[in-house]
Amino acid sequence: MIRITQQRQKCIGCNACVEVSKFRWRLSKKDGKCTLIGGTEKKGWYSITVGDDELEETLLAIKNCPVNIIRVETLK
Repeated sequence: MIRITQQRQKCIGCNACVEVSKFRWRLSKKDGKCTLIGGTEKKGWYSITVGDDELEETLLAIKNCPVNIIRVETLK
């Protein structure tokens, strides 16, 4: 299992994460920022725990994010 986190407030809406993983990210029509689908918010950070099968795409999203607001943590 992995935990994906995003500091959405600092998102610039470049769509890089959506291009890598359309089923986990979407661009909000409301404010133009990318949203972590299924994520829950706590103190400005959105997070979700998912299976290891999403690790590769998440790492690509992290690499492509120009503002470095996405994190991933491996859970035991």
